[in-house]
Amino acid sequence: MRNAPALCLAATLAGFAPVPAAAEISAERVERLEHMLVQDCGSCHGLVRKGGLGSPLTRDALAHAAPEGLAAIILDGIPGTAMPPWRALLTEAEALWMAHHLLMEPRE
Repeated sequence: MRNAPALCLAATLAGFAPVPAAAEISAERVERLEHMLVQDCGSCHGLVRKGGLGSPLTRDALAHAAPEGLAAIILDGIPGTAMPPWRALLTEAEALWMAHHLLMEPRE
């Protein structure tokens, strides 16, 4: 991908690290991950992720979070809470993609 350095620079200048290894995640899998964010995450965090059983997952609510920290929570859950681990269903790259996706969604 010839524009990868420019995309990385633009993402960094925008305050975000680039979405991880997009080449590792197929377009079909990205579609499935987006579906998971709406359906699976939305079942606890609300369909528009403004909160419910789980805390809000909006860009503003996550502004303090690092993508790697969010990915770790996605993969390993939070013991003692309703947040389950998703490691059996997601790779580390996919969890990191989801974290970046949540952090880069447009603000309302």
